[in-house]
Amino acid sequence: MTIFKTLERLFTRIQLLDFLPLLAIRLYLIPIFYEGAHAKLTGFGALVTWFGAPASQGGLHMPAPLLLAILATAAETAGCICLALGLFTRLISVPLMVTMTVAGLSVHWSHGWAAIAGKTAESTLRFQAFMEWLAQNFPGRFNYITQLGDPIILNNGIEFTVTYVILLAVLFFRGGGRWVSADYWLSRFFPVQAAWLMPADSRGDTQSA
Repeated sequence: MTIFKTLERLFTRIQLLDFLPLLAIRLYLIPIFYEGAHAKLTGFGALVTWFGAPASQGGLHMPAPLLLAILATAAETAGCICLALGLFTRLISVPLMVTMTVAGLSVHWSHGWAAIAGKTAESTLRFQAFMEWLAQNFPGRFNYITQLGDPIILNNGIEFTVTYVILLAVLFFRGGGRWVSADYWLSRFFPVQAAWLMPADSRGDTQSA
């Protein structure tokens, strides 16, 4: 039984580092939502047009496109700030999950699962044929294009969107993490009013001796 007690003590001590994965998730998501927020803010008019345009014109044909564009832009902008500070992490995760779900269903769902086209996809086969032709006829251009890596075909499936929703769900249930989030310190200084910001075990309230 000694080995089991040793393992129990080991994992109890390791649990003190449980804030690191939550911090890593926040840092991973910040540039993703920053890019989305920046694109929406700088191209807001085009975003509204895209939301409202019919599918035959390449749009999403959404109702109330102006309102939805405002909500999506606000969610991603606030998301960048809140994730960076670890402030209201569980709360901001909800509109971000909604935004990602809407994007997945309206934009990416029709393209299937994979974000990058597989080797057997028709688009990939056509692209490979083009690259072979380029290598044979214009080797200099081929070498220039492939010098920094192999080009790929973007399938635009829901893979990345689902990944982001899963990561946001972790933040929703676990919060921003101890020590490096504003939520942690607010919940410590205001245990009654701000207890909802962090689960009790994430605040260290139920730590084993």
